Amino acid sequence: MRSPLRSPPVPGADGRDRVLLVLMQCVPFLIALAVLVIELTPAHFIYTGPFLTAVPALAAVTLGPRGTTAAAALALLISAITATYNGAWGTLQVYSNFLALILVTVAGVITSRAMQERRQRELDQVRRIAVAAQEVVLRPVPARLGPLRVGSLSLAAGTGAQVGGDLYEAVQTRYGVRMIVGDVRGKGLSAVRAVAVALGAFREAVHYEQDLVEVMNRCAAALRREIAVPGAYGQEILLEGFVTALVAQVPDEPVVQLVNRGHPPPLLLHRGSASLLVPGVPSPPLGLEDLVTDLPEKPESHAFEPGDRLLLYTDGVIEARNRQSEFFALAEAAGEIGAGPAPQEFLEQIHQALIRHTGGDLADDVAMILADRSGRPPTGRAAADR
Repeated sequence: MRSPLRSPPVPGADGRDRVLLVLMQCVPFLIALAVLVIELTPAHFIYTGPFLTAVPALAAVTLGPRGTTAAAALALLISAITATYNGAWGTLQVYSNFLALILVTVAGVITSRAMQERRQRELDQVRRIAVAAQEVVLRPVPARLGPLRVGSLSLAAGTGAQVGGDLYEAVQTRYGVRMIVGDVRGKGLSAVRAVAVALGAFREAVHYEQDLVEVMNRCAAALRREIAVPGAYGQEILLEGFVTALVAQVPDEPVVQLVNRGHPPPLLLHRGSASLLVPGVPSPPLGLEDLVTDLPEKPESHAFEPGDRLLLYTDGVIEARNRQSEFFALAEAAGEIGAGPAPQEFLEQIHQALIRHTGGDLADDVAMILADRSGRPPTGRAAADR
């Protein structure tokens, strides 16, 4: 469910780069087409051999080995057509053109393959660094927190080295188990930095703020301070950066308290049925507080009984599409899995259902936390802290 406050992406550098790349990929074929037009019109007195030779050379820069071969095949076909049309077979010029095309094609394919392998090595290295930075921020969630069994899952979309801005955390406090899941608008190191700021504020506030709304306010204040630092974020983040977030608290009583700031509502699994805990009053994401005059002063409470499960997730789950552009039906998938599997196994089955739905091509990062209220009392150190 997409937040109604989420605006369409503002065109930025990434969009311009994609357009420029497509234009560069079209240039070799446009040149080949121009040569064909020249040769089949009265302008055929222009010598076009060097233009056709440039086709595979230009293709090698952006199209890879296969694209270079395809562009070269098109150039050879056009050269044969024009030689037949102009009756030039048997001349030294035609065979020189063919030889030049073959030599440039071989060199282009070799060069293109080398460039492709080098770019892949560089991308793999940057991706490893980015993933390591993200793993430092997102630490593993304990499997047991007080009366809850907990599982977490984070999946990166196929976006190259651009790590996303999904965040999650679950902490045992004297007020109960407190959890957060959120999504920073944007990707890259700026998004990771915003994740670190929000999680740092949450991890500090959950132990000292009794009011759950104040925990969320502390996160918002930390983000405002960070954005105010000159040069802290790039222009894209300044234009469209905000954080959707959901904070949940599970006290001793059989309830769950929620503060939702523009985030997809959590899914409650109760006795075989799945329902969304939609907030009664929608609130804007963190960073967009100026859009409203009044924000909720109290968290919303919902029944959360022993045996129930609560699934917190980011919009990458419910906005995952198949080839028919159909969204992933999370409630149906969760209902089919049921309450049998352990939390981590449950999330793995959701993961497999997502892969089947999208054909393995996730368009956005995914983060999920499943809290299972088993009804067992806290033990060990958790009990002492309570």
